[in-house]
Amino acid sequence: MTLDTTPKQRWWNRLAHPGQFVAWTRPLLWPLTVVTALLFVAGLYLALFQSPEDYQMGHTVRIMYVHVPNAWLSQFVYATMAVSALGTLVWRHPMADVSMKAAAPLGALFTALALFTGALWGRPTWGTFWEWDGRMTSTLVLLFIYLGLIALWRAFDDQLRAARVIAVFTLVGAVNIPIIKFSVDWWSTLHQPASVFRADGPRMPGSILLPLFVMFFAFTFLFITLQLKAMHTEVKRRRVMGLQRRLAQGNAA
Repeated sequence: MTLDTTPKQRWWNRLAHPGQFVAWTRPLLWPLTVVTALLFVAGLYLALFQSPEDYQMGHTVRIMYVHVPNAWLSQFVYATMAVSALGTLVWRHPMADVSMKAAAPLGALFTALALFTGALWGRPTWGTFWEWDGRMTSTLVLLFIYLGLIALWRAFDDQLRAARVIAVFTLVGAVNIPIIKFSVDWWSTLHQPASVFRADGPRMPGSILLPLFVMFFAFTFLFITLQLKAMHTEVKRRRVMGLQRRLAQGNAA
């Protein structure tokens, strides 16, 4: 049998080997860190000093520049986990479960930040920190799903067996993502409909849209950087656990 040695196949094989994945992606960490820092500096400057205050919400509208990116990432990270779950169950990719496990704490963090900043923004805007509307409730459910998946990872000693079980639960939990997305259209809610990604274009002036997009990319690059670092750490942790297991088996023999 002749192996496929096309560039695409060689690239895929490189990503599939944990050691090669770490070696290939480690040089990306510092450039990603620098780009992330620069985006945050630019985004915070635009949000705090260049963006105008809202005629109704005043300066509290600036919370949007942190809340909206975190709300976006709460769903994007879970979508990343769902794709990784497919990689585990369908393609048996060795790095898919590593990606799935590394992303869960980050997704929980972004979701918690979205809920917290949303509460801070909601109090002066709506007169309440919390309302059991469709989007808030479904986002809270998403946080519980993240926490449940993290607990499941810690409940298993065999990470390979855990990956297959957790991948199934991850795909089941993905049903909540479209619920979050379309909750403002399906139910009466305090949240306004989509105002940025619309077929007829954004409904925001450029002075607000620019810092929002910069902060959007800043948080997205932050996730990519932290995700790669967490995957590297998980690969090294599994190596150590494997060595300890073999050493224990050797001593027992």
